[in-house]
Formats: sequence, C-alpha cells, structure tokens
Amino acid sequence: MDTLHKAVRLALTEVADPGKAPTMQAYMKSDMPFLGVQAAPRRTALRRVFAEQPIENAPEWRRTVLSLWRDAEYREERYAAIELTGFRLYREFQTLQALPMYEEMIVTGAWWDYVDELAVHRVGGLLASFPDTMRPLMLKWARDGDLWKRRTAILCQNRFKSATDTGLLYACIEPNLSDNDFFTRKAIGWALREYAKTDPQATVRYVDHMGISGLSRREALKNLPAG
Repeated sequence: MDTLHKAVRLALTEVADPGKAPTMQAYMKSDMPFLGVQAAPRRTALRRVFAEQPIENAPEWRRTVLSLWRDAEYREERYAAIELTGFRLYREFQTLQALPMYEEMIVTGAWWDYVDELAVHRVGGLLASFPDTMRPLMLKWARDGDLWKRRTAILCQNRFKSATDTGLLYACIEPNLSDNDFFTRKAIGWALREYAKTDPQATVRYVDHMGISGLSRREALKNLPAG
C-alpha cells in the first residue's frame, strides 16, 4: 500500500461508523465490505488528503488512481479512487490518455455506484473535449458485450443539456432497446429524462416513435405532464 493509499484509509477510518457498514454493504449488494463512511464526511476527508499529497504529473496520477482502485479492500477506497480522478488539481489530466484507466474501472467495477459517476462525469467530460475520437468510441461501446460499457455510452451525455448530440444519444440507445436487463432499461430512461429537461417535446416524440415502453418509458417521462 503506497503512502496516499495509507492516508486515504486512515482518513476514512477516522470518519467511519462501523455500525452502518453492514447496511451499506447489503444495500449495494457488494461483495467488498464497507468501512461505514457516509458520502459527505467521505468527500471532506478525501479533499484534505488529496490536497496534502499532490501528484506531480498525469502518468503518476493514473498509476495512483489504479493502485488505489486495484488494491482497495473497502468499497469507500474505490470511491476514493473515483474522487481522485475528479479532484480539482488534476483537471488538465483529463485527456484521452485517461480513457484506458476509466475503461478498466468501468469494466472491473461493474456496478451502478461506480459506473454512473465515471460515465457522466469522466467519460462525458472526455466526449465534450474530444468529440472526434470519443463519438465513434461511444457508438462502439453502445454495442459492446459488456453491459457497463453500454450503460456508459447511453449515460455519458447526461449533463450536456442543450449541447446534447441527439444523434449520438439515439444511436447509443437503439441497439439496446431489446435488452431486458434492468440496468440497461433504467439507463435508457434516465438518459431520455435528462434530455427531456431541455426538449420535452422531442423526447415524447422519440419515445412514442420508437415504441419505448415499460421501465424505460416511465423513467423518460416521469417528470413530464401526462397527456
């Protein structure tokens, strides 16, 4: 365990409530145990640790993130790895060279609490910055055999609002419309619900035109008036 990882574990342990750990683990259906750290104290503790131990360059940052991720013994340590990817000091490190790191975290994390943050806030950021490279990659991921890469492709524009590339959004959704998996259907509905905040009429037309029903439809239209 490297110095930063030791500092992360110590900081998390200091704010942990071990009595909450079993409930947190059960809720997340996690094989990896929890320390019992709620989100707000976790983020506060990690910001302090990350600020006290800055990383000098992008390759070292990527190595540190993956070391923390791979060597984690508690789920909060993997949350820490994700938060380290988004820490303010490392915004300039958000380049295409970070993509293999995110891909590994998505595929090996393979659960919504990890993947959704990475999809919306990290992969989405790369798409916004490097659309010529990321757009065809997201189209490929949308048809990948890995569920969580498909979910990432569907969700990666969730914060784009009026900048949403609807062609890409629909092209990532449509190969997955026949998928009965809960997490796929939920992702389709969530992505459409977010775009509905920008263009509700277009979202309703798309849902009706594509014959989207069930869970995805309910999620997509849940904040829109019935009619």
